[in-house]
Amino acid sequence: MTTSPHKRPLGIDVLTAARQRISRVFDDFPTVYCAFSGGKDSGVTLELAAREARARGRRLGVLIVDLEAQYRMTEDYLRTMLRRHQDVLDVYWVALPLNLRNAVSNFQPEWMCWEPGLEDLWVRERPAEAIGDETYFDFFHRGMEFEDFTPEFGHWLSEQHGGRMTACLVGIRTQESINRWRTIASRKKKTHDGLQWTTWIGRSLYNAYPIYDWQAEDIWTFNGKEKVPYNEVYDRMHQAGLTLHQQRLCQPYGDDQKRGLWLYHILEPNTWGMVAARVQGATFGARTARENGNITGRIHISKPPDSSWYDYTQSLLDALPPAIAAHFRMKFAVFINWYAKPENGDMQGLIPDDGPLDRVHPSWKRLAKVILSNDYHCRALSMAPPANKNSHAAYKKRLAIQMQEWGYRGTV
Repeated sequence: MTTSPHKRPLGIDVLTAARQRISRVFDDFPTVYCAFSGGKDSGVTLELAAREARARGRRLGVLIVDLEAQYRMTEDYLRTMLRRHQDVLDVYWVALPLNLRNAVSNFQPEWMCWEPGLEDLWVRERPAEAIGDETYFDFFHRGMEFEDFTPEFGHWLSEQHGGRMTACLVGIRTQESINRWRTIASRKKKTHDGLQWTTWIGRSLYNAYPIYDWQAEDIWTFNGKEKVPYNEVYDRMHQAGLTLHQQRLCQPYGDDQKRGLWLYHILEPNTWGMVAARVQGATFGARTARENGNITGRIHISKPPDSSWYDYTQSLLDALPPAIAAHFRMKFAVFINWYAKPENGDMQGLIPDDGPLDRVHPSWKRLAKVILSNDYHCRALSMAPPANKNSHAAYKKRLAIQMQEWGYRGTV
């Protein structure tokens, strides 16, 4: 098998390829389920998988992780698809209190969907058929991260079926982002039987990506020719002027997703009122999401004329809640230490004050931009969110010791 990461034509159309991949999954895995978000990609994946399950006389699991702040049209579409394939589906509609990223506020960097005690602020009522009992899954705990919940569910489902080989069908496409392309192209991951469109998650669980090579146009061609139901919120997105490649569904307050916040008051005004009241900064985020200027730190930023970028960064840090400021100072200390070692605790002169806003050149201007853009996990500094809260706590303890060794004295 070639080790080239470049695309290679298969000589067949993407629909045939997706059907073959799903058929292979059913051949090799006794337990199969589909991650269904209510978006266009997971909808096509569910449609194809349900058809294959019906043809084989098999059952297909469906995992819906309901993150509360979503369009009501999405909920309608979820029910439409579940009714359409109810003869073959085992449904797990999960509406549990999970921790999620809030990128529209540095004062509330996380929020909890379906948080107990805040029922009056929920964007939607919990669906009657959804799992809201926090004791339903033995692995769940309140405030669990979404990224931790999904693999644990797969392991749990495998155990419910005697620990058999289990596959989760995930409707991602490499056209969407470089990270999704890497998910498929990585040669470091473990795959099932050498199939590059699969990824080993752990124990007996694999993810499979049957439509990874589809384009957005392929999704709508399939829906049109096959007369398949789809989420009608996409019609409203089209009417709002979005291109096919800009139309995406996800929880509204995330780092990338916040750019679509402004759509809520256009597409579903009643939902927008609840979305705006749910977390800090939502209204501000929606108002500024498409601006390129200083107010959100996107592309262009400016500082007071008589201030250095270092001084401006310090003033931004001083304006944050102490715990949030400490988080950024810790991240900035790591970033600066990549380039130079501090002497006498002085961090100011170790990197340039000004410089280009790219991922190559360090500067205090870049650090100011991170704060302005509410980049809590400092992705713009080539950092990543913690794998889980336990590992993050251990990381912070190790870093506190390292910062003393570097000469850190409490200010960056």
